[in-house]
Amino acid sequence: MSSSNPASSSGGPGSAADPSAPRRNSKRPKYSRFTQQELPACKPILTPRWVISAFIVISVVFIPIGVASLFASRDVVEVVDRYDNACVLGTKSDKIKYIQGSGDKTCTRILTIKKHMKAPIYIYYQLDNFYQNHRRYVKSRSDQQLRSKKSENDVSTCQPEDMNGKKPIVPCGLIAWSLFNDTYSFALGNKNLTVNKKDISWKSDRDHKFGKDVFPKNFQSGGLKGGATLNESIPLSEQEDLIVWMRTAALPTFRKLYGRIEQDLNPNDEIKVTLMNYYNTYSFNGKKMLVLSTTSWLGGKNDFLGIAYLTVGGLCFFLALLFTVIYLFKPRRLGDPSYLSWNRNPGGR
Repeated sequence: MSSSNPASSSGGPGSAADPSAPRRNSKRPKYSRFTQQELPACKPILTPRWVISAFIVISVVFIPIGVASLFASRDVVEVVDRYDNACVLGTKSDKIKYIQGSGDKTCTRILTIKKHMKAPIYIYYQLDNFYQNHRRYVKSRSDQQLRSKKSENDVSTCQPEDMNGKKPIVPCGLIAWSLFNDTYSFALGNKNLTVNKKDISWKSDRDHKFGKDVFPKNFQSGGLKGGATLNESIPLSEQEDLIVWMRTAALPTFRKLYGRIEQDLNPNDEIKVTLMNYYNTYSFNGKKMLVLSTTSWLGGKNDFLGIAYLTVGGLCFFLALLFTVIYLFKPRRLGDPSYLSWNRNPGGR
């Protein structure tokens, strides 16, 4: 007669009938509330009242911000003058021949101030159809070389503007080589307006990205010049026109800061601008514009931010009204199982 195990037959601890009992050589993890996902959790239910209230709060917050942003943008005074076509007449080939020639590039423009412009008045140059975000263009630079004198021979990423003969170009690359070189001077009546070009670049760029011991070498000394030349006795950290230009733009139409006028301009003032039209935008059908602009607490003139806030706030307000009407005229009980698809009788039967 075979004998039986009392522990296994009685269903006591350690038997197969006890699922919580530990097993030998078992891979089952030890029971805990964490592994079994039994920890307390907040599970909010979005009732119609909560949804409507959320939309109303968003609209109440966004609409005033949008209105304030739009008014701040409208308070900015801008004077924009496109001068590339006005300074050079003729066909495209005539313009290219002119800009590549050695003749006088001086051009005079008159800007009339329509509204009071409070100092400081920022001077920008704007370029259209110039793709600074092109992959090969963006990669043609050496940040190590710009930062430290020890890396001035690091030109491996600067093709095709890397070497002048057997000497490294500092700063190397297409971005530096194509540095904007139009210049502007301003006069109000018989008085010249001083252009302040100090601190027009980011302080972080001057302090960390451009070295105080790095000086231009062999720059724009080849047969084909791309843009402005640099003073070889001034370190790159102080050549702010270069620093501004080296921060490449994300879009083909962009503005870059040229300087500031530290004087108020009044309505009907006529500003005489004497500019040197050197930069070649005619070869790629680009545009050049001179911009004088004030600023507001929000920055320069930009209606997009205000319109975006008003659009989102208005849409939320409309949805809140729509859901309120639906909730009042066609309410439904929350959690009613009769609305489940398998409880509905197709065909109305």
